[in-house]
Formats: sequence, structure tokens, C-alpha cells
Amino acid sequence: MKQPFILIAAVGCLLFTACKTKTYSELEKAEWFLGQWVNKSHDAEFSETWMKENDSVYAGESYFIRNSSDTLFAETMKLAETNGKLNMIITVPNQNDEKPVGFEMTSANDTLLVFENPAHDFPTKITYRKVNKDSLLAEISGLKNGETVSQKFPFKRR
Repeated sequence: MKQPFILIAAVGCLLFTACKTKTYSELEKAEWFLGQWVNKSHDAEFSETWMKENDSVYAGESYFIRNSSDTLFAETMKLAETNGKLNMIITVPNQNDEKPVGFEMTSANDTLLVFENPAHDFPTKITYRKVNKDSLLAEISGLKNGETVSQKFPFKRR
């Protein structure tokens, strides 16, 4: 009599746990990407900082600063899973009517994240490639004036 009850209870616990547990496997593919990244030159610094906001969102900020105080460019970013797909959502002041622009992840592995939005003017593709644990290469690409353009940004972990 006790054995069927134990079996039913065990199956019930497994089903309950399976239904309650939500994994964000797509977001976890970007875990290596968390942290503060910097690209320095003699008079400027380009930085990106990514933090885990919660189990379903990574939040980022990006700045390009010249001469230690003049911010030439700033944007906020989010990596969020929607309908099983990872999206990078970028908001840039004074661009796109202040509306966020989404880029859907099209490729990912332990060292690569690729996000694309063919409908966006520029960039249409954003790539992050892990070089090693303390460096990555970011690249934006797309069409500008009918020409394929690509800009690469090597970053070091701060």
C-alpha cells in the first residue's frame, strides 16, 4: 500500500518541479559576456558594462568618452529572452525617436553571439566574439550608402 503512494508522490513532485522551473538557456549562452569591458586609446575610452538584472534579463550600458569627460556617445542595452529567442534591445538618445531597437540572436555558442535586424538602417548585425576570458571583439556591420561597412572594437575586461 505504501509503495504505490510513494511512487505517486515522487511522480507528482517531479511534475510539479518540471512545471515550476523555468530555464533561460538562451540567456545563459551570454553569461561569459557579463562584466565591464573597455577599449582605450590615448585620448578616448569606449566602454560597455553588462550586469545580470534578473534571471531573464542582462542590462548593459555603453559609453564613448573623449578626454576623460566629454561623452560623445551613450546607449543602454538589454539582453532578454522573448518567446524562446534572445534579443538585444538598444536605446540611443537622439536616435530612432528615442525608441528601442531590437536585434534577434541568430547564432550563439561559448565564444560567439550574433544579433541581427535586417530592417534597421545601421547596423544590421552586431557580433561579440570572445577572444579569451579577458578580451572580446565587438563588431557592427551593415550597409551605409549602398556599401557594406564594418567597424570592429577590441575590448579588454576591466
